[in-house]
Amino acid sequence: MLVRKPRLARRTEGAPGPEPRPESRPERRPRRRVAAVVALAVGLTATSVVIGAGGGPDSSSTASSAPLAAGAPVERLGTGDLAQGIDSLQKHLKAQPKDATGWATLGAAYVEQARTSGDPTRYPQAEKAFTRSLKLRPADENDIALAGRAALAAARHDFTTALSASDQALRVNPYSERALSSRVDALVELGRYKEAERAVRLADQRRPGIPVFTRYAYVAELRGDVAGARRVLLRAADSAYSTADVAYVATALGQLAWSQGQYSRALGHYATALRADPDYLPALEGRGRTYAAQGSDKRALRDLDEVVRRFPLPGQLAALGELREAGGEKEQAAENYDLVATWTRLARANGVATDLESALIEADHGDAAEALKAARAEWSRRESVHTADALGWALYASGKHREALTYAKKATAASPGYRNASFLFHRGMIEHALGDERAARRDLRAALALNPGFSPTGARDARAALAELSGDTDKTREES
Repeated sequence: MLVRKPRLARRTEGAPGPEPRPESRPERRPRRRVAAVVALAVGLTATSVVIGAGGGPDSSSTASSAPLAAGAPVERLGTGDLAQGIDSLQKHLKAQPKDATGWATLGAAYVEQARTSGDPTRYPQAEKAFTRSLKLRPADENDIALAGRAALAAARHDFTTALSASDQALRVNPYSERALSSRVDALVELGRYKEAERAVRLADQRRPGIPVFTRYAYVAELRGDVAGARRVLLRAADSAYSTADVAYVATALGQLAWSQGQYSRALGHYATALRADPDYLPALEGRGRTYAAQGSDKRALRDLDEVVRRFPLPGQLAALGELREAGGEKEQAAENYDLVATWTRLARANGVATDLESALIEADHGDAAEALKAARAEWSRRESVHTADALGWALYASGKHREALTYAKKATAASPGYRNASFLFHRGMIEHALGDERAARRDLRAALALNPGFSPTGARDARAALAELSGDTDKTREES
């Protein structure tokens, strides 16, 4: 995801590449890089201090700012505007501590700040703000706080709670944009795709606009309707007027194009996003991934280094690590993977369920047993295509190939019809391990045909596996 904005905060493609099959796995990398690991924890703590109770990075510059309006679309504010809004709300609430709407809006702003900054310590602060709001105004009159709680639950990956909280908010206000959006997010993440499609149609009837349009597009993509997803995003682009909205929608278009291997088109969309907001990190990340897919490693490293320097989230750290690993920088890659583990521990301490991310990254770059434990835990909570893929890949990493194929087939099934290069790659590698050469060639070729640069290490390993299946291993070694 973050409420996690569809396509902008969810790590769906570009998943880490595989290690060799169990019978030929090298020794696991040592768990070290202590200085870098400590630096991440210190950095996130420093972020909390700098933008904590005292306000934004420069409190004096925002002292006269007006507080955010009730139900403000905080998910669509730029980073600076969001920090200013939080600062002004904190000052306002010191003067007016019984403002229930103000507390609810502050909670929503904290959720968004946690999502965009990678600092999960904001989530407990958001929870306190919503609790304060609901004490001042009862739930049956306080849809803003209830919708905020739904967004908080979704950001923490507690999608069952997010669904119930959004339903509760919609009983109070059927037109709450935040609650309608969180409800769609929850149903998608729970794997209830038909219900999600009905929910997004209802949301479009009640509150058409960019938050709903982007979710509509993602639901369409999950059904395999990429052309429909693009049409909806272009509709959203037509209604984007603020710089934040332009950057957000253009980045969503870029990510969709990248997932289909349309790299020139993706770069065009990312350029549009960065012209609107040069500091919009999802666009910078997308551009870096696209450069990597094109083989422009120096440009890719520059962009991804900058993203990770500012917001070291798991998906971005893993992407940078893979790029470095593929380029032979194994020590630096190991540092990035270790930082993922540190962020995961911090996130869990602040109520975030991280099992899906942990399963994928551990399966590729860590401990297979831990990957399997995390994936099984996530599957017990939600049976989506993403959790099916993660569980299948964790089973593969653990040498349980036959069981792995069962879940890989769920992830790539005709219903809902989602086409994801990483999913196809995972299935192909599992089939290869099982000796089903025909199926392995089919799915590995499909992955590379769909998005030939889906992952620096994954694409490399897919090509190597295909060469092995074709008996042309020596040629592949010479080309790489």
